[in-house]
Amino acid sequence: MSARSASPVPPAGTSRADLVADAALALLAERGMRGLTHRAVDEAAGLPQGSTSNLARTRQALLELAVRRLADREARVLALNEMPDPRQGLDSLVDALALATHRALTRNRELTLARYELALEATRRPELRAHFDAAGARFREQLGALVTAMGSADPARHVLSLVAWADGLMFNCVAGTFHAEVLSLPQVRAGLREVLDGMLDG
Repeated sequence: MSARSASPVPPAGTSRADLVADAALALLAERGMRGLTHRAVDEAAGLPQGSTSNLARTRQALLELAVRRLADREARVLALNEMPDPRQGLDSLVDALALATHRALTRNRELTLARYELALEATRRPELRAHFDAAGARFREQLGALVTAMGSADPARHVLSLVAWADGLMFNCVAGTFHAEVLSLPQVRAGLREVLDGMLDG
């Protein structure tokens, strides 16, 4: 799959910055960090040579642009606005989290791969680490509020366990030893229900 085909067709009105960032994410998913260059992004985005450099002059600036776009797109995948009211009960939370995880495993698989590339790069670039961590803070905070409202005795630990479970599942099914497995939504839901039942005592 080429970088251009891995990136969805941008809707009308997409800014040049978003177009560049989407192309960068597609390149990261297809070619890894070594394949991410300003020239390659120009080609993948179908832009004149030098366009990416005009927006993000350094590699660090290009990576930060990609992280910000990743956060925007993953917020739509995770559908934070669709997270249930805690009063709707545990089943509603399981349904919402399972759907978000399944989206990341299936139609947003390339975006998930790009996130892992950026996460690894952030371990070597402290200046990128701050941007990457801030991008995930909104979801962690909202998840913490949800499990607190549902009676968690240790919200911080439970959020860590939930995120670790979901990340572990996604990594193994996208890039790890279970990469050939295509999990169904009911399978993802069953696993999440087991995790949350243990945390919140059913």
